[in-house]
Amino acid sequence: MDFDFNLVLVPLTLGLGLVWLLDKLVWKQRKSRGPGKESWAVRWAYDFFPVLAVVLFVRSFLIEPFNIPSSSMVPTLYTGDFIAVNKYAYGVRLPLTYNKIIDTGSPEHGDVMVFRYPENPSIYYIKRVIGLPGDTVSYDQGKLAINNIAVDTKPINFDANPELTSQLYSAGQVAPGQVLTEDGAVQMGQEEEEYAQYFQETQGEHEHLVRYLNGMNSSQYAPFLQQQSPEVVDSEGMQWHVTVPEGQYFVMGDNRDRSADGRFWGFVPDDNLAGKAVYIWMHKPPGLNLPTFARNGAID
Repeated sequence: MDFDFNLVLVPLTLGLGLVWLLDKLVWKQRKSRGPGKESWAVRWAYDFFPVLAVVLFVRSFLIEPFNIPSSSMVPTLYTGDFIAVNKYAYGVRLPLTYNKIIDTGSPEHGDVMVFRYPENPSIYYIKRVIGLPGDTVSYDQGKLAINNIAVDTKPINFDANPELTSQLYSAGQVAPGQVLTEDGAVQMGQEEEEYAQYFQETQGEHEHLVRYLNGMNSSQYAPFLQQQSPEVVDSEGMQWHVTVPEGQYFVMGDNRDRSADGRFWGFVPDDNLAGKAVYIWMHKPPGLNLPTFARNGAID
């Protein structure tokens, strides 16, 4: 989710709105010449401004669509999922400036949250809320805890959809001089799934699945954890803790060993929040494939 459509939508809507207003109050071309005989700018303003204004209002303050570009939230969300995001769940904010004008709520434990990536706010990320302001999040030998209370976690048998598993990796250049073919990407996804372990996690009102890779622990490569608590972070990343500052949040992906999340780059400021992911409304497999609606449903 690396493009903010509002960068185009807001200026275009404001520009056409200004032309529409000027014609209403000053030029009056539509009234004097009649529809279809005014200048192209005025005609576009009457034709497109009302539609764009409605779209801007809905996207900015109600519901905004996003698509999932990576596998960091598997098995909750897969690459190619199209989701709806509740834009007013965490406060009504102005487009482009992102200033909160109405406080309508805050993230809760277990929410799937969309936010502007702290290290590059032009990019949108999606992760699960683990730590709220003031929380201490800890991890010890495979057990996640919040404020010294273990998160309810149970191993579960989960048969991943082979078609979705084949989409875990994307074909293309993966490193300088290294290109992953479509067949190679499918094979890598299938081989990785052989080492996957699934657990059912309960946080607040949310009950969801998380995915770990047996024999792998990505936390050992997380520099932010080392900076936050070097005295307790072991070299293998099997033990760590962070305390979440006021006005910020700690997030992780459900695909725990395949997610570049807060463990790597830090906390999410409240100013960066974009909304709560609430519904999957379409899935589009890569390539020349028709979309499917088999995955439609609420996001837990």
